[in-house]
Amino acid sequence: MRLAFMGTPSFSVPALQALIAAGHEIVAVYTQPPRPSGRGQKLKPSAVHISAMSAGIEVRTPKSLRNKEVQKEFSNLRLDCAIVAAYGLILPEPILTAPKFGCVNIHASLLPRWRGAAPIQRAIMAGDSETGVVTMAMDEGLDTGLMLLTEVTPIGCKTSGGELHDRLSEIGARLIVPTLAGLEEGSVKPTPQPSTGITYAQKLNKDDCLIDWTQPAVEIDRHIRALSPFPKAWSRFSGQEFKIGACSLEAAEGSPGSLLDDKLLVGTGRGAIRIQALQRPGKAMMDASSFLRGYPMLAGNVFTR
Repeated sequence: MRLAFMGTPSFSVPALQALIAAGHEIVAVYTQPPRPSGRGQKLKPSAVHISAMSAGIEVRTPKSLRNKEVQKEFSNLRLDCAIVAAYGLILPEPILTAPKFGCVNIHASLLPRWRGAAPIQRAIMAGDSETGVVTMAMDEGLDTGLMLLTEVTPIGCKTSGGELHDRLSEIGARLIVPTLAGLEEGSVKPTPQPSTGITYAQKLNKDDCLIDWTQPAVEIDRHIRALSPFPKAWSRFSGQEFKIGACSLEAAEGSPGSLLDDKLLVGTGRGAIRIQALQRPGKAMMDASSFLRGYPMLAGNVFTR
């Protein structure tokens, strides 16, 4: 099929590579413009941008798809379909309807649960036992389109956001090729989403990542796992913002946020957690034992909001 691919982060790259490997003609890749990155704030192209360039595919980086000229250029591609995976721009009606088979989204949740921007982290934070990927025929709503193919995967009691991100990325790559084949052959029947069970995965901001130590330990554990390795859970200690990368649950009780020993056992609203990895401002993430050798944190001190 004659395709455009629209995606930005590393999550999208396996799907792009799967389409290339399957022999589809990808005439253009749309991705977010390069962003300032690092201490030098040099412009850095997206993961999809880099992958497309290495494959010799034309890359387009419009700031918006609402521009009439951008829409005309897209229409002139004469596409069979456009594949969208974590692109980051709203697709207006002229874009959605230009390809023969419309635009197909790779969405990292079991719709209609977790429509929106952060489905992977929100699923772990909520304690969901499973999630998955849905390929979806896009419409103008927020992840409201007809479902095409679905694959389910479990969320374990130790699953991190990073681990789940990579697993769902590979599932998306695995689903997109048979989705396109089914659309072309007519063997995939678009199915409306259920009208019940709708939830929204709002975009994560800094306050969403702040640990509330009055919550039960099991919820704090999910919070930390969901946000690891990015954007990372955090808390204040001695007036500084510390990021916490990993923890374990322990059967202990103590005042929420208080260090219960000299080895990073922290009290919560119910139970306790043992911090296993953390990061001081301006430093790298370290395992707890290495961290404590250079920065002791003694019993009685307190993590705060």
